[in-house]
Amino acid sequence: MIDVPRMKLVLEDGTVMVGAGFGASRPVAGEVVFNTGMSGYVETLTDPSYRGQILVTTYPLIGSYGVPAPRDPKSIVRPYESGQIQVQGLIVQNYVEAYSHHAATRSLGDWLATEGIPAITGIDTRTLTRQLREHG
Repeated sequence: MIDVPRMKLVLEDGTVMVGAGFGASRPVAGEVVFNTGMSGYVETLTDPSYRGQILVTTYPLIGSYGVPAPRDPKSIVRPYESGQIQVQGLIVQNYVEAYSHHAATRSLGDWLATEGIPAITGIDTRTLTRQLREHG
């Protein structure tokens, strides 16, 4: 049996949500924001508009198509919006380690770990999003 690190999300209002960690294992603090897109997590994670924020994805299954090879630093080839992950943390409902897209060369968890970005899975992201919308 694999020992999965437990991770906590602690909000300013005292709400605590517990899940399993993946990606890097380190604490972060910051503004928690959400994205309601149904696809495109590579684009979203590298979007400079999310720089320094902790991102919640509302789509319930993340990671199944993996991550393509890193782009050449001089290139602007998609799907990357910038040369690195811009968020400082990621929150998902269900993370899938085994990817299946033909262009993928690594898992989302491996990419996050390489760039030092912690992530948590097992969080009810739709409830969290509702809380963020209604109470900030």
